[in-house]
Amino acid sequence: MKIVSIIVDVPAKQTDRAFDYFIPDEYEEIIKPGMRVIVPFGPRKVQGFVVAIQEESDFPQLKEIIEPMDIEPALTNELLLLGDWLTDNTLCYKISAFQAMLPAALKAKYQKKVQVVDGSLFQKASEKIQALFQGVSTLNWEEVKNSGLLSAVQKEVATGSMEVIYEVKGKINKKKKKYVFPNGTTSELQMKKNQLSTRAIKQKEVVDYFIEYPHPVEHRFILSELGISSAIIKGLVEKGILQEKEMEVYRDPYQDRIFEKTEPLTLTKEQDEAITPILGAIEKEMHQVFLLFGVTGSGKTEIYLQSIQEVLNKGKEAIVLVPEISLTPQMVKRFKGRFGNEVAVLHSGLSVGEKYDEWRKIHRKEVRVVVGARSAIFAPFENLGIIIIDEEHESSYKQEENPRYHARDVAIERGIYHHCPVILGSATPSLETFARAQKKVYQLLTLPKRMNNQALPTVNIVDMREELRDGNRSMFSKILFEKLQDRLEKQQQTVLLLNKRGHSSFVMCRDCGYVLNCPHCDISLTYHRFQSQMKCHYCGYETFVPTRCPECNSEHIRYFGTGTQKVEEELGKVLPEARVIRMDVDTTSRKGAHERLLTDFAEGKADILLGTQMIAKGLDFPNITLVGVLTADTMLHLPDFRSSEKTFQLLTQVSGRAGRHKLKGEVVIQTYSPEHYSVVLSGKQDFEQFYQHEMIERKLRAYPPFYFLSLITVQHENLMKVVSVTENITKYVESKLSNEAIILGPVASPIPRINDRYRYQCLIKYKREPKLGICLKAILDQYQQEISSNGLQISIDLNPNIMM
Repeated sequence: MKIVSIIVDVPAKQTDRAFDYFIPDEYEEIIKPGMRVIVPFGPRKVQGFVVAIQEESDFPQLKEIIEPMDIEPALTNELLLLGDWLTDNTLCYKISAFQAMLPAALKAKYQKKVQVVDGSLFQKASEKIQALFQGVSTLNWEEVKNSGLLSAVQKEVATGSMEVIYEVKGKINKKKKKYVFPNGTTSELQMKKNQLSTRAIKQKEVVDYFIEYPHPVEHRFILSELGISSAIIKGLVEKGILQEKEMEVYRDPYQDRIFEKTEPLTLTKEQDEAITPILGAIEKEMHQVFLLFGVTGSGKTEIYLQSIQEVLNKGKEAIVLVPEISLTPQMVKRFKGRFGNEVAVLHSGLSVGEKYDEWRKIHRKEVRVVVGARSAIFAPFENLGIIIIDEEHESSYKQEENPRYHARDVAIERGIYHHCPVILGSATPSLETFARAQKKVYQLLTLPKRMNNQALPTVNIVDMREELRDGNRSMFSKILFEKLQDRLEKQQQTVLLLNKRGHSSFVMCRDCGYVLNCPHCDISLTYHRFQSQMKCHYCGYETFVPTRCPECNSEHIRYFGTGTQKVEEELGKVLPEARVIRMDVDTTSRKGAHERLLTDFAEGKADILLGTQMIAKGLDFPNITLVGVLTADTMLHLPDFRSSEKTFQLLTQVSGRAGRHKLKGEVVIQTYSPEHYSVVLSGKQDFEQFYQHEMIERKLRAYPPFYFLSLITVQHENLMKVVSVTENITKYVESKLSNEAIILGPVASPIPRINDRYRYQCLIKYKREPKLGICLKAILDQYQQEISSNGLQISIDLNPNIMM
């Protein structure tokens, strides 16, 4: 008998290793590494991943696997190896790494049941228990729990008359449709048609249809096409002339869309210079990381498309990652237009079923290009020729829960395995990436000019303090208001960016200064006018809007700050003729809303597109000639060492939406910090100068790219517990690392309490600490018991993107 090594779906330190099982004879030919199987584990049945097949085991007594869950391995050999790499690099459990690589539909659900196993012992159970199981041998756990007899059932389990079983349930339902097709050759159909009675006119019509089109046709389609009832089809099936069959179909989110085929464009001199080294690496099948650094509108996408074409010509595959918010219909259209049905698209707007079907197209090798957000980096391709990460500086490429991977690191790891190039594209690369390009770790390719030499938009930076001094209390500066009116007269379009969502930031009493905070988190509640509610954006707590101050009973309780809803109202007052489309979390939460709003804007159904960060990227509309940024400095004052960098990136990106085609673009940036270098330099779109300035700041304060960071966050409901655990961890880290490492903490996190759990942290800055991984693993092992039983949470982020 063959033996398999399996990683079981039980995320805990004790189970974070392979367990050996026998393969039953009937499955011996079927089981392969990368498959999901159901195995007995203790008293329950769980899902597991086969990681190896071997001839012998060190353990004398082995259980058998119960059954396979897949026909084909869900994970390739490369992805199994990548699981090991993720485990080491993000300190996660191996099972978590494997789960992260699969679509949600493949994550197993467990159903807990109580089953009678010994009838004779069960006869001795109490009347209440017997009544509960009246006539059935199995009950769902919920029914037993709600019966009020749980302790009595537990006693029965102890005696052996019953047992608790866990059933593994897959979530997937493959979508099926009914198809009709001919039963026989065309000449046989002709013979059978002649035998039909002369009155069967409709039946003969159907047979004629299949003589002309002898292939399966969807049941619904043929009924509407020939204007017949299903009884006619049924009659022909009964006579053996036609057959009916349920056939599996894909849920395709784009099936109703026709994408016009596009042809490659002629490259400019700069584009040609940039693409040559990439094509060279593809030709030589050589791994190399390229940073494609081009100003907004310089034609990076065309370089991606032509590089992919080269890869496809060689019979290989491509992964393209784009940030979730710029995965606009426009982006999809570009790739589908060039490569048609060769493209699968993966993003959060798809349903679980749609994502699963797109993933299966990749898995079955029916497509060769995948365009998607972060998790598409795990597409199960086996012959990769290129990986592209567009807007590589985007923070959404970093996963904030376990496994805390960065898509860029995974891309480079996969690029090494497949000997293929990785392209990182951005107008505002992250400092770490640009520093690596300066050190020649990555090869720098630049596109300094826009396509057709269109000038970059002119930028006006407006000091809102001056506006206040001049008596302008409106949220629009004088210059922005004039330009808005001008665009309305010229019938040109405007994009207005606001760096937050909701109506007003917070509610405050003007008499005593009381601010309405969330009772479960140390953060102010946000006012949402649409539902007339106060909401916490961290734990989801909601409450009504107070009319009086809860502290001093004053009626002078007012809204402070500006939200998208409030801007929309204000626009309605000052420019009543303007048609406004608002895009934020509230208006785009429904499926397809994002696409519908952008299509309306593209078709000229609105003059102003008002939105949060989701409108800053990926938009390319010829009629946008004005971009207004209402609050440039919201991010500048966050307790995060990257706040200047994020501000510069956002302002540069959103400015890049203006004047991308024939019409000239203008940008108005409103700010209370007009002298801040990130605001000034974003106005000039001068990345290189910003880079120099920011690198000095980072060096002085010992931050990346001069140092690596690791952030340990401890959470618990008891404040004293959090403080003592964080203190112990900090002391332990200090004892294990060299004197070169800088250890800050223990200190309260910038948001010290979320959802009634206190948060403390310890930050480690280091250059070379070979023992760090072992030290951090030891911390997780040490507190394993308390983490699983006591509600203690310890999260370790080896490359934190958000310091909050």
